[in-house]
Amino acid sequence: MDIKKVAVIGGGTMGNGIAHVFAMNGFKVNLIETQQEFADRAISTITKNLDRMVSKEKIDEAKRNDSLANISVHLDIADGVKEADLVVEAVPENLDIKKTVWQAIDKSAPGHAILGSNTSSISITKLAASTNRPEKFIGMHFFNPVPVMKLVEIVRGLETDDATYTAVEETSKKLNKIPVPVNDFPGFVSNRVLMPMINEAIFCVHEGVATAESVDEVMKLGMAHPMGPLRLADFIGLDVCLDILNVLYEGFKDSKYRPCPLLVKMVDAGKLGNKTGEGFYKY
Repeated sequence: MDIKKVAVIGGGTMGNGIAHVFAMNGFKVNLIETQQEFADRAISTITKNLDRMVSKEKIDEAKRNDSLANISVHLDIADGVKEADLVVEAVPENLDIKKTVWQAIDKSAPGHAILGSNTSSISITKLAASTNRPEKFIGMHFFNPVPVMKLVEIVRGLETDDATYTAVEETSKKLNKIPVPVNDFPGFVSNRVLMPMINEAIFCVHEGVATAESVDEVMKLGMAHPMGPLRLADFIGLDVCLDILNVLYEGFKDSKYRPCPLLVKMVDAGKLGNKTGEGFYKY
């Protein structure tokens, strides 16, 4: 299948990055948001990121302008997906929200359209069941910042067919990404490994083993991590980390995925990391 038109649902941190890379690689993109102010913020972010690429001489002005011209904003799902070859959903990591969105997409997207979720932990099989085309449903998990990170986890649901997988794999390569196939388990590979590490780092702070700064320095200097786990958690969003840990905990019923009480308290207090100006660090 030759994918040319893409609809991206959600213009937040992941959604605007996904729209950015599709548009920059020649795809026509409909970016769908619920409110104009959110859409404007997404386009502003994409513009700033493209301008940064121009200043670093990674792209020229013509490429920057062509990329922006490839993006159209829509405030209605039905209108935004009606001609899409591929729909990529990037809404909050909440099963009920995602199911509601997918039901709306399924009603309006063309019959040939592939449905891809950027979920970082929720079952692709479960999401696919909220549509009438589970064979065309697949996980397409990008990583933040999307324009920089090369990996795309491609997750097959129980009924995902070979043609869908092949089309998404080929499309990922056209984005200059490296697609890696994984199976449909909670957290897939990336977050099944990463989130327990972040959670344990938070427990170290919670139990007074060390400060956030010390935990991060140990992991950077001793384990050659480019960024400490607590700084990384701040950039991911502590609310997102908590959502993923809850999915892992519910999915495996294993206490090793139990979210640290300090993480829960920080989310309850609205200290979500970089996006709110304070998490384990101040921004």
